[in-house]
Amino acid sequence: MQIKTIVLALAGIAFAACGSRHGHDHPQDLNFKPAYLGDISSTTYDGASDDLLTAGLGKTGLAANAPPVYTDPAHPTPAELRRNAIYSNYRAVLDIAANSGYGTLYGPNVDAGGVAGAGEGKIAGSEHIAYTDDNTTLMVQVPAGFDVKNPCIVTGTSSGSRGIYGAISTSGEWGLKNHCAVAYSDKGGGTGLYTFDDDSVNLRNGVRATRAVAGKNATFAPQLSDAERAAFAAAYPGRIAFKHAHAQLNPEKNWGKTTLQAVEFAFYVLNEQYGALARDNQSHLVALTPKNTITIASSISNGGGAALLAAEQDTKGLISGVAVSEPQIQPRASSGYTVRQGATAVPGQGKGLYDYSTYAALYQPCIAATAAAPGRCAALAAKGLLSGGDLSAQQSDARARLRAYGWLADSDVLQAAHASTNVLVAVTYAYAYGKFSVTDKVCGFSFAPTDASGAPVAFTAEQKASSFATQSGIIGSVVYEDAVGGAKAYNLGVSPASGIADQSLDGFLCLRSLATGVDTVTGAPLTGTLATNSARVRSGIAEVLASGNLQGKPAIIVHGRGDTLIPVNFASRAYAGLNASVEGGASKLRYIEVTNANHFDVFTNALPASVVPLHLYLFRALDAMLANLRTGTPLPPSQVVRTVTRADNTMALTGANLPVIATAPAAGNAISVSGTTVTVPD
Repeated sequence: MQIKTIVLALAGIAFAACGSRHGHDHPQDLNFKPAYLGDISSTTYDGASDDLLTAGLGKTGLAANAPPVYTDPAHPTPAELRRNAIYSNYRAVLDIAANSGYGTLYGPNVDAGGVAGAGEGKIAGSEHIAYTDDNTTLMVQVPAGFDVKNPCIVTGTSSGSRGIYGAISTSGEWGLKNHCAVAYSDKGGGTGLYTFDDDSVNLRNGVRATRAVAGKNATFAPQLSDAERAAFAAAYPGRIAFKHAHAQLNPEKNWGKTTLQAVEFAFYVLNEQYGALARDNQSHLVALTPKNTITIASSISNGGGAALLAAEQDTKGLISGVAVSEPQIQPRASSGYTVRQGATAVPGQGKGLYDYSTYAALYQPCIAATAAAPGRCAALAAKGLLSGGDLSAQQSDARARLRAYGWLADSDVLQAAHASTNVLVAVTYAYAYGKFSVTDKVCGFSFAPTDASGAPVAFTAEQKASSFATQSGIIGSVVYEDAVGGAKAYNLGVSPASGIADQSLDGFLCLRSLATGVDTVTGAPLTGTLATNSARVRSGIAEVLASGNLQGKPAIIVHGRGDTLIPVNFASRAYAGLNASVEGGASKLRYIEVTNANHFDVFTNALPASVVPLHLYLFRALDAMLANLRTGTPLPPSQVVRTVTRADNTMALTGANLPVIATAPAAGNAISVSGTTVTVPD
């Protein structure tokens, strides 16, 4: 239950990050709202009927197989949408199976010390939401137990393309349990479903409205005239647009910036709450600053990459340290350093997301193929991009090509399961990096719900109404507009060039060409529109690359060795090498690689013989970082943590399966950095 809601509409004056603490009302002592923030909505939750972490659902409600129902499914309330958004986002990131550790090793009822309790884990406190002038959502949660004598802030930038609650179960949960304020950002992504048929959008509170009614209160609306909208709706019924892909802003270039803005917002909120009143009895004095408050930049996946970028870009001393898991980080260079596993230099170090996702989008669907539907493998072989005389041989060659490109053998068991994921990534980021309009139909691709035959259909009214709570930020199915016989879901599309059910291969060859600047089949340089589009995409990629300079900040990166979506050779291992080449002996970066862990903990219960949850290691990294910043406890050395899998999912994971991060790892587990060479033991 929402106890109170207020709106703060104070003058937009820049936040004073370093106010004096001498008790005089000098202008620099006053707590000013950052100029880029609009109105702030603030709600207090009692921790019983509703709360910050579980939206009143508690451990039990979050584990329920069915989401909470709406009183009126066609018109859910903002409070109901928030509740269901927290339910969806919490479950999307964690494996909530009891035998995988939910409720015993992690979950709302497990306290900051890792001890499971009998309660539901609800956390009282206040929640503050604002929107920046570039339409990014920021949120600050302040638990009722915030320790003003030992103040701390943790960032919770959303993973993937998720909305503002995307990090609720990761760094958000850890921060709330450790009595820290949590500074969230959707980093310019987030749910923003636009439907052409009725010209409707999500309002910022999740409720639907027409684009005209919403105005600037829309989470996202495409840059189209009414005539353009109507023409596209008539020609392509059922198609949709969403914020990350179609806002024409390349939001990734601002991920670090928006994470830093979330921290500034947190300082503003905290000083409004804990700063003394000034002499005017209206303004508050600055009590908490970066000098007396610990701030840890954290999160996972895209959010983890955003945390690293924020630390690199921090010119105000806002961030004290970094602790991230499986970061999607793209080093600005793939040379000037060396990454080895054992005695062998790894292949593919430092490749970019769009590069490897488009490569995976060619070969993973072949690995996922069946004898009844071998078309992708056969079509690749016909174009000389795959070897083998039968399906089994072709699939073996596809795995070998992925390993040669930089994936580890540890990923083999997960390659098929990632086929559809990398398709979504490849198409979404082509639009985002190239800043293309939804009407551009890049490489023949669009987005829409589809029916059993693969034909595009419209979202129902109830699906639209609940979209804020149910969508991950990448919305609908990938549709191949140029398929033989008309538009089809990509996996059912027949390419004109092949004439077989090749899962729309021509479109994915086009996406791959945008990454490389050459024709994927012939190797010839691109010309015409393809060359222009490739230049646009690669220009957008250049805007998001990481420098590797953490400015001497202590940092811990945790990554699963079996990560198939963001492979370690492309991201974390390479970032450690780049950091070594930039910071040298001044670096305080530690790299923890966890065996049998991958990008998606939800596979833990499905593949128990191959996968353990990485989630627990993010919390352990955060524990180590807080201890280092608060008491000077040395950071753990870089190391491989060797986990133990289960034979089947009837067996419960315990601490024996998930050993701690060692304070003094054995020689065979130590990751070494010598000069610019990072060596990871086999």
